[in-house]
Amino acid sequence: MIRFGASNTRSHFKMATMFRRKDRERQPSMWIATSDLPTTPANTFYQRLEQALAKSGFGDAVRALCEPFYVSNTSSGGRPGIDPEVYFKMQMIGFFENLGSERGIAARCADSFSIRAFLHYALHEPTPDHSSLTVIRQRLSAEVYEQVFGLILKALKQHKLLKGKRLGIDASVLEANASLRSLEHRLTGEAYREYVARLAEAAGVDPTDAAAVSRFDKKRPGRKTSNDEWQNPHDPDAKVGRTKRGATRMLYKPEHIVDLDTGAIVDADVRPGDEHDTEALAERVLDAEERMNTAVGDAKDTARITTLVSDKGYYKGTEVTTFYELQIRTAMSDPIANRRIDKLTEAERKAVQAAVRTVNSKSGKALLRRRGELVERTFQHVLDAGAARRTTLRGRENIRKRYLIQAACANLSLLMRSLTGFGTPKQALAASRALVAKLCRSIWPLAARVWPHFDTLAPITLIVADLRVIRIPANRALCARI
Repeated sequence: MIRFGASNTRSHFKMATMFRRKDRERQPSMWIATSDLPTTPANTFYQRLEQALAKSGFGDAVRALCEPFYVSNTSSGGRPGIDPEVYFKMQMIGFFENLGSERGIAARCADSFSIRAFLHYALHEPTPDHSSLTVIRQRLSAEVYEQVFGLILKALKQHKLLKGKRLGIDASVLEANASLRSLEHRLTGEAYREYVARLAEAAGVDPTDAAAVSRFDKKRPGRKTSNDEWQNPHDPDAKVGRTKRGATRMLYKPEHIVDLDTGAIVDADVRPGDEHDTEALAERVLDAEERMNTAVGDAKDTARITTLVSDKGYYKGTEVTTFYELQIRTAMSDPIANRRIDKLTEAERKAVQAAVRTVNSKSGKALLRRRGELVERTFQHVLDAGAARRTTLRGRENIRKRYLIQAACANLSLLMRSLTGFGTPKQALAASRALVAKLCRSIWPLAARVWPHFDTLAPITLIVADLRVIRIPANRALCARI
């Protein structure tokens, strides 16, 4: 035990020699060369991402798209606006750094050397505040976000990562920034809690006992929270629904249309949480085809799609018939096993039988497996790894704007994996660690032959190409576990 005081000067001297206490000291201004600043392993990823964006002309294209929404400051006398390229790059940071809120994005951009360099901000320049991100999002229209999404699609097309012929479609759930406790009746404006308390009092339950009222609400007969009757006043677009874990929450329904040949997201949308998957399915797919054709520079009416794959939740006779007439092959499992095809029209019967043949064929089963692999993977990248599972925004239009950029970042990650071998900063760090492990396994047999007592040597220090210094133990058992 160390005693603090004048009698323990020897122990205090030993502590002082072990390390130097770092206090915040006032320091006069001084000049430091940019090349002398410390670097990080993530710096390499963002440098290569900057090169890929510059090669595709992303910055100039984004500025041209956003120019009509900005007023020249020479006439109004206001301060210059934030570069639109910086705004969309900050949205990319939210995806790659797994940041769900714009406050977190702004804080991360202000705190990182490599991200500052990616945004072209010097150390003495303040990065944009989160409130600026909100203002820019509200200023730009939804069409701008769709066109920015198309810019990434065009870059994928240039690198042969987009074909758009065989597509898979599926939907997931996204938790809204709204609470069930704030529900109000659409007609009367009565709060849901007041409504339940009134029913509990009529049933003989103490309305002041919150726990008793909650138990009564769970067990009362005829309990139903209908979206036709109830809404959240803070986010009327959010709908009551079930999450993947079975909990009841306020939800939106993100939908992806994915290229089954490359894994690229060719179209993304945020739909109401209570809207059925079959609602205007053919119209949505054809609109996605039109936007894809526009993005890659083809004619809007180009018939690009040849196959559409989905689960049984998207199956509807009229929609399947529409695809059959458009000569689009469908691989959709029929949820009704004993469907009476004799009661269908001739066109519907041919379409249903063609869909059944496709599902039961060898190629159809392969397509269904590929849909389950690639489409579900995009939801994992955007919703879970991209911090989009629960939104911090309100309103379907606001959420869709940001979700389009997050889906575009998933495509950008696919492009980076094709160009550099890793699609996120974390994958870049993992690649460095894998390189070190490989060096350990290759160095140990050679060193054991040269030095018989290699196990007793001090740890080896290796300097990896990304400037990280990693200490590797020379013990045989530890090397085997790395």
